[in-house]
Amino acid sequence: MEKICRDLKDECDALDAVASKLDETGWEKKTFFFDWTIKKEIAHLAFFDGTARLAVMEPEKFQEHVQALFSGQVEAIAQMTVLENMPYADLLSYWREERNALIQALSQRDPKDRLPWYGPPMSAVSFATARLMETWAHGQDVMDALGIDRPATDRLYHIAHLGNITYGWSFTNRGMEVPPVKIRVELKGPGGEIWTWGPEGAENVIRGSALGFCLVVTQRRHYLDTDLVVTGEAAEKWMTVAQCFAGPPETGPKPGKFPKMKG
Repeated sequence: MEKICRDLKDECDALDAVASKLDETGWEKKTFFFDWTIKKEIAHLAFFDGTARLAVMEPEKFQEHVQALFSGQVEAIAQMTVLENMPYADLLSYWREERNALIQALSQRDPKDRLPWYGPPMSAVSFATARLMETWAHGQDVMDALGIDRPATDRLYHIAHLGNITYGWSFTNRGMEVPPVKIRVELKGPGGEIWTWGPEGAENVIRGSALGFCLVVTQRRHYLDTDLVVTGEAAEKWMTVAQCFAGPPETGPKPGKFPKMKG
């Protein structure tokens, strides 16, 4: 758990470094993500880092929270409203406290430990990976809103792997049949290394940067606006429905929403 916890901390700290420098205008700036403000993006992360900490440290209390949420009790998400209305400095302090407690708790777990969440239980390593992915994705919303071109890091590997293992789920979550073919994914990491998934010689292939792939599977870009080269009907279909995060089916941005990435 050492590497994923270190990478999760680094991802959170990188976003924190940007958010902590914002003035009121910056905090209230709207992002492209459902017109959420930057403050709402951070409040969202803080809320779910808090419930994630509860899931790891006090699973019985977390299950009570989930039951209350699914039964429609508004108290279950009352803390979200509290966070959204906090002074900016207090929100940052709350987020730091919750995420650091979460990371510390995760670092003590075995990677294969099963942890409860809003959907099926997950292994501890997948749990940490999902939190990293969420932080990076909402961080992308913030960077887009501020016009910041943040550097890619090797932490993208975790998100790319999550994107690949949620291939089938991206279809079944929409009530669609999973294409009965294997897809080869070849991604260039930030340091020039090549990351691969799927069998060599597959007819359906996705090639490009790890950044482009991660932007697609987190639904922050349409694949046509990235540097991805997508070959094969199944691969193209996947890239239009890819969703590596939990919850009901969502639709990412339409082509042309953002400038096309340079290959």
